[in-house]
Amino acid sequence: RAHGAVASKVLGEELVQAVLTDLDTAPIAEPLRATLRFLRKVTREHGRVTPEDVQAVLTHGVTRTQIEDALDVSFAFNVITRLADTFNFELRTREAADAGADRLLSRGYQ
Repeated sequence: RAHGAVASKVLGEELVQAVLTDLDTAPIAEPLRATLRFLRKVTREHGRVTPEDVQAVLTHGVTRTQIEDALDVSFAFNVITRLADTFNFELRTREAADAGADRLLSRGYQ
């Protein structure tokens, strides 16, 4: 929840919810939409990502380095989420998530 709270504080709760509700109609730039579609496929369709999927992101002006950065972040969050699910971590309250978001925004992701 802390990472979602960070996104909401930076981008606004309404925009974050729009992206989570329907990526195809969310009011975001096409390069970001293409990147998020790609990450969704990488996350949900193991082994089914093709060179054409990468090309679709590149076509929207996303650089190879940006794709690699997005994959790095996605990998880290996927591992953390799977471990949290496996070990049945307790979700933070909204207040705790907001406090964590404030810490992350002031000190950064290190």
